Amino acid sequence: MIIIGITGTIGAGKGTIVDFLIEKGFVHYSVRTFITQELNRRGIEVNRDNMVVVANEMRAKNSPSYIIEQLYEQASQSKQNCIIESIRTIGEVEQLKKYGNFCLFAVDAKPALRYNRILERNSETDQITYEVFLENEKREMTSDDMNKQNLSKCISMANYIIENNGTKEELNRKVEEILNDIK
Repeated sequence: MIIIGITGTIGAGKGTIVDFLIEKGFVHYSVRTFITQELNRRGIEVNRDNMVVVANEMRAKNSPSYIIEQLYEQASQSKQNCIIESIRTIGEVEQLKKYGNFCLFAVDAKPALRYNRILERNSETDQITYEVFLENEKREMTSDDMNKQNLSKCISMANYIIENNGTKEELNRKVEEILNDIK
């Protein structure tokens, strides 16, 4: 059993990698889904700002790796190859690396391309201007607080960094090559 974590910038292709890995038989565990369920439980509107606030609050109250620990527990009980998507804090990466059967993928792409992708996916957190998109990303790229997002550090901690400025097929080929390397 291997657990693959996925980190990366907003709209870079994390979901596309997840879809490809699901086709390969991996089971998917999503930080976004975990946080959305918590927002719904609390009766709070689902948007990016609320997701960040509630996720940071849960980490501060429990541990920097709290959300990931919950998802890892579910994944490890499945006894199947799994994906945990969307790792955003240093504490999450450090905790997952302690488990041993973990590999971190990071994905990035040019900002304008990523913005166009989020407009196309049209989720509840993606109804924003390009300026807001860039502000959101800037807020999530670095932090000295272990409970808050630090995508730039998470990306630098990855076992594999994937540039996704091409087609879906090119991305899938890159992921397939990494899977072959891992095996």
